Amino acid sequence: MTHSFDKDYWDQIWDGDRAAAMAASQPNPHLMREVGDLAPGTALDAGCGAGAEAIWLATGGWQVTAADIATAALAHAAERAAASGVADRVRWVEADLSTWQPAARYDLVTTHYAHPAMPQLDFYERIASWVAPAGTLFIVGHLHHQDHASATGHGHDETEPPASASVTAADITARLDPLVWDVRTARESHRALAGHGGHAVSIHDVVVRASRRS
Repeated sequence: MTHSFDKDYWDQIWDGDRAAAMAASQPNPHLMREVGDLAPGTALDAGCGAGAEAIWLATGGWQVTAADIATAALAHAAERAAASGVADRVRWVEADLSTWQPAARYDLVTTHYAHPAMPQLDFYERIASWVAPAGTLFIVGHLHHQDHASATGHGHDETEPPASASVTAADITARLDPLVWDVRTARESHRALAGHGGHAVSIHDVVVRASRRS
């Protein structure tokens, strides 16, 4: 399948044979490690998939807006939120993040392996503009690596994401004006994850956390 990252692409992914596994994905460990010290407020999960991160935030007291382009992903997410008892703390929005504009800015804007139909760094710059003063931007993206396999549970097919969808920490932080942003974390991480059939898969991540100056 061509990585077009438009609505048809993501709807096919979420209607495919990997949907059940993706719908059972767990919250990203980088998010749990990095934002646990933040006081809950309003949050946007950009490209929320089946909602694992949005639900984790809501459970921690955040009021979450969770946006994704795939109808089936949002249906899975809403069911999970209801089962977790946080349906009243998450608003699910079907949206193309390359064109959608939120009505307000947020105390936390986060994204995890999201790929809309626009250049990856332009997307990160776009969502950064949605962070409120004194708020936090938190990005987990793909670090391009030769043996990277798709086991993140966020909707890729069996091949590695294209290089155009992969970035480095320096790529992201170069887009953050130091007069506006205080970069707290900028690292590239390598971890093991159980893939299909129980086989271990190496995951290569880029993790950036930045605070918008007041």
